[in-house]
Amino acid sequence: MIVLMMAVILTCFGVVMVYSASSVMAAKKFHDGFFFLKRQSLYALIGFIGMGVAMHVDYHVWKKWAVPLFLGTFFLLLLVFVPGIGGTAKGASRWIRLPGFNFQPSELAKVALIMYMAYSLEKRQEKLKQFMSGFFPYMLILGVFIAVLLAQHDMGAALTMLVVAIVMLFAAGTKVQYILGMGLVALPGICYLVFTKAYRMRRITAFLDPWQDPTDAGFQIIQSWLALGTGGFFGQGLGEGKQKLFYLPEAHTDFILSVLGEEMGFIGVIVIASMFLLLVQRSIRVAISAEDSFGRFLAFGIASLIGLEAFINMSVVTGLLPTKGIALPFLSYGGSSLIISLCAVGVLLNVSTRMRGTP
Repeated sequence: MIVLMMAVILTCFGVVMVYSASSVMAAKKFHDGFFFLKRQSLYALIGFIGMGVAMHVDYHVWKKWAVPLFLGTFFLLLLVFVPGIGGTAKGASRWIRLPGFNFQPSELAKVALIMYMAYSLEKRQEKLKQFMSGFFPYMLILGVFIAVLLAQHDMGAALTMLVVAIVMLFAAGTKVQYILGMGLVALPGICYLVFTKAYRMRRITAFLDPWQDPTDAGFQIIQSWLALGTGGFFGQGLGEGKQKLFYLPEAHTDFILSVLGEEMGFIGVIVIASMFLLLVQRSIRVAISAEDSFGRFLAFGIASLIGLEAFINMSVVTGLLPTKGIALPFLSYGGSSLIISLCAVGVLLNVSTRMRGTP
């Protein structure tokens, strides 16, 4: 099964790259070079168990849980603002503190949104041709979620959820003019959000010309380019990268592809990108061949989420998009992203058991 193989290979390779990218920093900060390796390995194990369970749970069960899960994740998103429960880092409030682990509810919210929309779109697909009774209610619901995410300073998750929802609505038959009209209406609001926050403006200016501020706003992308450029075609060799040695910020999380590019070269980056492309292509094939509308929307939403996050992360690392805090699925360090991504793949694999052919 190609989907399963790609998810497993990417995750296992991600564990190796997390160790390569973090060992020196972990040794200095925690006096244990294996600190992040041990945690990422545990997250991968939990994720594989979750994926195995999800593979064997009839995906129709998620119809019953779609609304409670959706409302529950909204409650979790609000919990991050509660003192003593929510965790804050670098000005962003995105985490719920648990013993030995920080949970990021926005990662669960992305999958909960997909399940809710798959459930709702199956029931209301015939109404999507109408604006007020079909398209507009989804925009209201999305608006509430996005407002909460923006209050957490998590514009990356907000935009991801918005794009995935729009893609699902388009696939379900929503009129293009509704989507374009919504985009035009939302454009002034997006501009306002960008231009009224200094840190967002710095990201835009750094994206346009990182050399204007090479020691602050442009530092991260410049170090990423140096890592990718140093790697050349074949790379410096696994573990031999230099930019991860306190030059490249977030080397084991959002910018792990930069470390991979330096150590494995252009060839390594192309292999990883091709694996994501194959994973998404096969996932879309699952969606097309699913036995019912709920399965089609569910599989298509998961495929869109994985593909979009991989595309955004790779674009940020290479300087094609402004810096956003979006992890590279399966590879970046982080328990919430890895565990939930693997569980989502498990749901996708269950959908595939009810289609002709092998994903």
